[in-house]
Amino acid sequence: MKSLLFGSLFFLLLFSTNLKEVRKMYPLAMEDSGITDELYKDLSNVSEADNIILYGYKGAILTLKAKHAKSIKEKKNFFKEGVGIIESALASNPDNIELRFIRLSVQENAPKIVKYNTKTEEDKNFILKNLDKLDNNSVKTLIRDYIRTSKLFTEVEKATF
Repeated sequence: MKSLLFGSLFFLLLFSTNLKEVRKMYPLAMEDSGITDELYKDLSNVSEADNIILYGYKGAILTLKAKHAKSIKEKKNFFKEGVGIIESALASNPDNIELRFIRLSVQENAPKIVKYNTKTEEDKNFILKNLDKLDNNSVKTLIRDYIRTSKLFTEVEKATF
């Protein structure tokens, strides 16, 4: 029984540490293919059952792999898989503000041709309405930093944060 408890505790600590690191590295990965590749390796074995937030980030990282891929086929496959993961994570937890942030950041930066932008207003409004209710200050800061640089938010909306 002790070993099961210890194993579970170790597993939780491992994923919470990874989550902190992923949150820190995700904004940097948007412009750095090396960081994208590092996160891709780190998250490759994460499943929906492991941690829904990490799973959402895995999807986002796959879309960034698409951005940096060389062939159109690779771009399409990475993007499609990434979007599928993000949407699956949100389907199981639609009220999670961090997953909404992940999807919004991907939608804002997705090429117009892929037409992955139908939920931007919904996600933006959800974030604006719920950000102050968020208890985790590091996630709140991550989302606020995103809002300040995003073109989806008005200057008035940015000023409220």
